Amino acid sequence: MFKGLFKKEEANLCLCDYKDIWTKFCFLDESGSLCNPKDPFFTLGFIKCSQPYYLQSKILYERDKRNFRDEMHFNKLSKNNLEFCKWALDAFFDTRSISFYSYSLDKHGEYFNREFSGNPWKAYEDITMRVLESAISQNEIIIVIADYVTTPKEIKFEVNVKRKINELYKRLAVAGVCRFNSKSNDLLQVADLMIGAINYDLKLTTGIILHGDKYKKRLLAHFKNNLGVKEFISGFKSKSFNVFVDKDAKQRLPLDFIK
Repeated sequence: MFKGLFKKEEANLCLCDYKDIWTKFCFLDESGSLCNPKDPFFTLGFIKCSQPYYLQSKILYERDKRNFRDEMHFNKLSKNNLEFCKWALDAFFDTRSISFYSYSLDKHGEYFNREFSGNPWKAYEDITMRVLESAISQNEIIIVIADYVTTPKEIKFEVNVKRKINELYKRLAVAGVCRFNSKSNDLLQVADLMIGAINYDLKLTTGIILHGDKYKKRLLAHFKNNLGVKEFISGFKSKSFNVFVDKDAKQRLPLDFIK
């Protein structure tokens, strides 16, 4: 369904061209539930980098230095982990050759209900492909590390994403997709902090959340300050960030403006 939305550049890549091929890791996570009607926003995003070692080693060193063993999770922010999570975001911004992509949609919107009503697993798969397609360059082959999500047995997310994107590009664009529990990987956890912050900002901006949690708001403010952005409802794009918010979310009115 997303065919034609992104320009596919043809590339005849051979094994002998290995010096010209970029192999990138994509650490993909989601915020919000596609199955919960009371949770209107869903955001899926990923960190993309060629050498995960640099950020991962920084975080591991700091974990040992501070004896910090908790999972970094936006929905579990507290006074005990906020400062470390803020430090982790700073470490991301200080890392070279790293980028972030995300896609947010409004499940109450016309587009979501027209395309995915009654089939959240198809939505998860197609949204994953859409956000990955937006980030694959001509000379890149990506490896997707995704947060584990419990799905019905008939859902072959890893197989379908790889096959469909490679068919779309008519080459090896995705080398593989594998899902892990995010507790086992710090880069998945950093991705969670960022997509969680974006999703939370959408809820605050549209008045779904009126007051909010002080720790979540502090991390959100820290994240936006690093980016130099006031809010995410209209999306955001820079050299290393691409935050896309679908038009249905943008058309929502904050409660303050509803008479």
